[in-house]
Amino acid sequence: MVEEARAHLFIKGRVQGVFYRSFTRDLAHSFGLKGWARNLRDGRVEVVFEGEKGNIDMAVKKCFIGPPGSKVIDIEIKWDTFTGDQEGFSIRY
Repeated sequence: MVEEARAHLFIKGRVQGVFYRSFTRDLAHSFGLKGWARNLRDGRVEVVFEGEKGNIDMAVKKCFIGPPGSKVIDIEIKWDTFTGDQEGFSIRY
């Protein structure tokens, strides 16, 4: 049985102005995940991934690497119950 989950990430480092949100959208598409990403005023990027837990785990590992030009210092992850309320993956402004 596939375990579905929801992960709420707060990504700290040089993650704005380096296409990090687009990077997370591409990860979501690659791993069949849904959710969203947005920049926060404090310089972090906030991301929600929803889908198969194993796929979320793989996407989170890639988030630590990030796109060229980024430098991830830390990722805070809060695991939540899968809701199934996400349609695709969007970049929020």
